[in-house]
Amino acid sequence: MDFLLQIPEFITWLFGYIIPFLVVLTVIVFVHEMGHYLVARWNGVAIQTFSIGFGPEIFGWNDRLGTRWRVSAIPLGGYVRFVGDMNAASMPDKYAGADLPPEERAKLFVFKPVWARIAVVAAGPAANVLFTFLVLYALLFGYGRYMIEPVIEEVLPGSIAAEAGLLDGDTVTSVDGYPVRGFGDFQKLIATSPERPVTIVVERPEGPREFTLVPEAAETTDRFGNVHRVGRIGVSRGVTLEDYVLYRPGPLEAVGMTFEEISFIIQRTGEFLGDFFVGRGDVEQLGGPVKVAQVSGEVATLGVLALINLAALLSLNIGIFNLLPIPMLDGGHLMYYAYEAVTGRPLSQRVQEMGFRVGVALVATLMVFTLFNDIF
Repeated sequence: MDFLLQIPEFITWLFGYIIPFLVVLTVIVFVHEMGHYLVARWNGVAIQTFSIGFGPEIFGWNDRLGTRWRVSAIPLGGYVRFVGDMNAASMPDKYAGADLPPEERAKLFVFKPVWARIAVVAAGPAANVLFTFLVLYALLFGYGRYMIEPVIEEVLPGSIAAEAGLLDGDTVTSVDGYPVRGFGDFQKLIATSPERPVTIVVERPEGPREFTLVPEAAETTDRFGNVHRVGRIGVSRGVTLEDYVLYRPGPLEAVGMTFEEISFIIQRTGEFLGDFFVGRGDVEQLGGPVKVAQVSGEVATLGVLALINLAALLSLNIGIFNLLPIPMLDGGHLMYYAYEAVTGRPLSQRVQEMGFRVGVALVATLMVFTLFNDIF
C-alpha cells in the first residue's frame, strides 16, 4: 500500500526532473560530439564509434562507413572513438596501424597532421558555442526581449552606490563596457560581479559620468528556493507591467546582441573559475548532475522556450569546461598538440599516459566533489 502511495511522487520526479535533464544533456552531448565527428570526417579520419552515453550499449546501428552509432546505458556524456584509439578518451594506441598498409594508416587519427588533429579536437567546444549562438539568436530575433528603462529610481542612503556618487534618476548606459539596454541588463551585470570592481557609465543632463565600485556579496533566494551569491550596490527601481516594453532587434543588431551575451557568459565564467585560485570562490555554487537535473526540472516548469534557453547556456559552459588544459579533456589534447606544433615532435607516449591518468583523477575528483556538494 505504501508503494502505491509513492507512485505519484515517483512520476512527478521522473517527468519533472529526470526527463528534462536527460533531454537537455543529450542535446548538448550530441552537439559536442557531432562537432568532433564532422570535422574528423572532413579530414578523412576513420571513426569507430559515436556514442551517446557510456557503458553497455542499449541499441545501435552501423552506417555505410563502418561507424557504430550507439545509445549506451549511462546517459551522462558521450564520445566519438576513432579507429586506433585505446579508449573513449581518444588516448592514442602506439601500436595502432603497425601492420596496416599506408593507405589505411593514413585514415587513423593518430597519424593525421597536427593541425588536422587540433581542428578535430577544437570542433567539439566550437560546436557547443555555435549551438549556443544559434539558439540565443533565434530566441532574441524571433521573440524579442521585454525591457524596462535602465533608470535608477532610488539610491539607498549609505550604500555602495551612494558612496560612489550615483544619484536618483541616473540612466545607466554601460557596465564594464557591456551596453545596458534595460534595467534587467544592469541588474544582471551587477549581480554577477560580487566583490569584483565594476565600471558603470551613466547619462546625466550635463553629460556622461563614469564610476568604479565594488558590489558587496549578498545571498538571494530565487522563486524555486535556491540560494545564490550575488553582487549588490544598493539601488532600486519600482516596476509595473506598464513599464515593460517589447524590444525587437533587427537581424544584424540581434547578431551583435547575441555576441555580447556569449562574451559576457564566457567572461563571467572565467572570473568564477579564477575566484577559486585566489580563495574567493563559493563552493556551494558548484553543481554536478544532481544540480543540473534540479535546475532542468525547475526551468521546465517555465515552458519549452526556457528549457531551450537553458540548454543553450549549459552548452556554452560545457564547451568552456572542455577547453580547460586538463589531460583527458579537449583542452588537454590541444595542449599536447600545441606542444607538438611548436617543437615539431609529439610528447613521449609515457608523458601522455601519465597526463591522462592525472586528468582522469582530476575530473573524477571534481565529479565526486560536485555530486557530494549537490547532495549535502
